[in-house]
Amino acid sequence: MMDWTDRHCRAFHRALTRHALLYTEMVTAPAVIHGDRDRLLGMDAVEHPVALQLGGSEPEQLAEAAQIGATYGYDEINLNVGCPSDRVQSGRFGACLMREPELVADCMAAIREAVSVPATVKCRIGVDEQDPEVSLYALVEACERAGVTSFVVHARKAWLNGLSPKENRDVPPLDYDLVRRLKRDKPDLTIVINGGIASLEAAEALLAPTDGVTLDGVMLGRAAYHEPALLGAVDRRVFGEGADVDAFTALDRYRPYLAARLDEGVHLPAMARHMLGLMHGRPGARAFRRILTVEGVRPGAGLEVLDRAVEAVREAEARRDRMGEAA
Repeated sequence: MMDWTDRHCRAFHRALTRHALLYTEMVTAPAVIHGDRDRLLGMDAVEHPVALQLGGSEPEQLAEAAQIGATYGYDEINLNVGCPSDRVQSGRFGACLMREPELVADCMAAIREAVSVPATVKCRIGVDEQDPEVSLYALVEACERAGVTSFVVHARKAWLNGLSPKENRDVPPLDYDLVRRLKRDKPDLTIVINGGIASLEAAEALLAPTDGVTLDGVMLGRAAYHEPALLGAVDRRVFGEGADVDAFTALDRYRPYLAARLDEGVHLPAMARHMLGLMHGRPGARAFRRILTVEGVRPGAGLEVLDRAVEAVREAEARRDRMGEAA
């Protein structure tokens, strides 16, 4: 997610789940080739497994950008064919490419030729007046001919005329059944479903066999960002491995990363902003957010701010427990 899942966010989310595949923000191929690569592509070893998501529509550019990403150690290269923002459309990439399946296939062929890691596609089911039954299959089949075997499908159309990017995340109706039919018709492909999945319960329901069809995975986006604590149960509930990771344990795991980046001169708010939803629904959650946001911006703010925020939650939970005992 652009401007959200940066390297600090990914390192934090990895403290909650060891097995989930993490994705970068979408980075355009020209930016990778001509921009500050360390800023755009830099990552920490703790993030693995992690996929680099690229945006673009020029096969040669995408091949070069993918090759650069592979040298940085990314485990997968993903092409975004789903983002509906205006600036994405003006650059001829993102969801508007649903109209050009053969071009997408050419891009994927170039990426696959350039790297040895998996090359995957994230797409919508269609755009504007397209018939999703036609547009989704046209894109998948063109890419399949280019050797692509893995797709993440946001189970909504994107309306490029008339809806904002935010509205495109909520207004077009979800069609999970279409994604299941795609998996039924193409059982050898890896099909991951995305869109409107707000909880682990919803993810588990989508992963359960339905009419003989079992999807291969679920992508969580804004739910995982706004309430990251839910990721602490992913390894046990989705992957069947390990115990749940609570919020305090996750912060203990994240602490060495925070300390290392602070020593490098990274300001605390750049990292703390990704933690604001961690205590969602718990006593002291508001104090946790306030301390991180208000005290975190002060010059020289460091780990002591996080310690105060955590202590506020612990104190609030202790008060709740005492009141419960008194009752």
